[in-house]
Amino acid sequence: MAQIIIGGATGWTGSAVAKAIKKHDLHRLVGAVVGPNSKDLGKDLGHLIDPDKCSWDLPLSGDLQKTLKDSPSTNVYVDYTSAACVKHNVLTALDCGKHVVIGSSGLAEKDFEEIADLAMSKKLGVIAAGNFSITAALAKRFCMMAAKYIPHREIVDYASAGKKDSPAGTTRELAEELAKINTTVLDLPISETIGYREARGARIGDTQVHSLRLPGYTLAFEGLFGLPDERLTIRHDAGSGATPYVAGTLLAIERVSQKPGLIRGLDTLLFGPLVK
Repeated sequence: MAQIIIGGATGWTGSAVAKAIKKHDLHRLVGAVVGPNSKDLGKDLGHLIDPDKCSWDLPLSGDLQKTLKDSPSTNVYVDYTSAACVKHNVLTALDCGKHVVIGSSGLAEKDFEEIADLAMSKKLGVIAAGNFSITAALAKRFCMMAAKYIPHREIVDYASAGKKDSPAGTTRELAEELAKINTTVLDLPISETIGYREARGARIGDTQVHSLRLPGYTLAFEGLFGLPDERLTIRHDAGSGATPYVAGTLLAIERVSQKPGLIRGLDTLLFGPLVK
């Protein structure tokens, strides 16, 4: 049985995951954390998520470290907060001896290196995914498979107008993983671009990534691959609800204690590392 504290418990995905944990036969939700300045501090999470149901007797805390220390039975911390605080939260949970599932985006490669080192030193598991959707994991894995045979590639990243982190966690994760497979081929180096080099996107790993932030979008990404006289597009679109991310998060909760260290990507958890 996993005894779970969730950060970002009232958020779009965090609330959906919290409801799923409450219904789960083997897991128990023992704590819920929101930002220290939240207007909901002290309120019952159950009443906020589903006002028509009975109380969960789970008051919202604004202090993760205190919540972790006050609940010694907790063995898993799930983070669905924001890019601004996710790294601090994860390191705090590891320091308190908890396994961690990371659903928040905004962590860079160097952040993951620090998290992996601390997890190994503490003999704790961390599973991080920019997207816990099963279909997104498949799209990412298909892109990685394509990259083995098509070194000409770029990525387009779509999100809502108000999304602060760029690119989204799924796209950053994909770009960094692609760099481990082979080197992107650019027929014209970016340095030789005439006009605005920034228009060619940001180089992440060694792939050009273009982030669009517009009203009407939720989350989507496209892996675009090209060969002479042919091209391949692998695209994933997320809907307006958080349901697709729940099953993958629960799977990560079940497996996070099985192996110390960091596992990045739901596709890695499902299928194992992609052999070069």
